[in-house]
Amino acid sequence: MSLIPWRNKHDDEPENLNAPLADLRTEMNRLFDNFLREPFEWAERTIGSFGPWQPAIDVAETDEEIVVRAEVPGLKPDEFEVTITGDQLVLSGEKKEAQQRAAKGTLWTETRAGSFRRAIRLPASVQADKVSAEHVHGVLTIHLPKVPGEVPKRIPVKVGPAS
Repeated sequence: MSLIPWRNKHDDEPENLNAPLADLRTEMNRLFDNFLREPFEWAERTIGSFGPWQPAIDVAETDEEIVVRAEVPGLKPDEFEVTITGDQLVLSGEKKEAQQRAAKGTLWTETRAGSFRRAIRLPASVQADKVSAEHVHGVLTIHLPKVPGEVPKRIPVKVGPAS
């Protein structure tokens, strides 16, 4: 179901430009039309994206390891924690609010702060004692070596007798 902005059946008739409140009506029509096209665009511009801040992550897998990259700009290595529990990698921490954000005279801010917790289910078993992590220029890279010998075994499918 799609929403169609309401239009007065007399919109095709020329408006009396001297009519009282004609400008107000035109402006209200424009506002409602814009709202129906992009209902939350005004809020996105005003207060930024909705929801708590979460670092963006990429997960890649090779035959030997799983590599997780997380964008954690503005965080120092002692401001977040990386743990492995079973088949999950957990990244948690807190991004503090910048001092400039609280300063008087701030006209616009899009930076976000707050605590975060990302739990990533690992697609294979890993050697927890050989996991390494490095933090360079706001990007955390975690190397998780897979358990050797746990390569998936391909099962051939045979054609059975016809029923």
